[in-house]
Amino acid sequence: MTTGHVMLIEDEPNITEALRFILGRDGWQVTAHADGATAVAAILAGRPDVVVLDLMLPGASGLDVLAALRARPETVDLPVMMLTAKGQGRDREAAERAGVTSFMTKPFSNTEITARLRAMVQA
Repeated sequence: MTTGHVMLIEDEPNITEALRFILGRDGWQVTAHADGATAVAAILAGRPDVVVLDLMLPGASGLDVLAALRARPETVDLPVMMLTAKGQGRDREAAERAGVTSFMTKPFSNTEITARLRAMVQA
């Protein structure tokens, strides 16, 4: 059973591969992109059901990518989970102000990330 299409915007290859394995095993079709500067174009071209977005990316931050997505009519409601090693309150607050759907810190629980993503696409 396919759960949906998730796009990972993550520049750390080990995390990308771990998420690709975890999410693939859970039934997701997974695509990945590693550059913040071209992430919005990749998301528009890939048309995912949900995006997992790192906060710290080369080219543009996850917050910049999120703001650009929220400014476009076709992605204003796209579910976005921010996944970051920077779990300080101010990072979470900035992500929430920018319109993030869900916020998780690294390291993450495999069970929690799959459950949250499933809930995000069913909402």
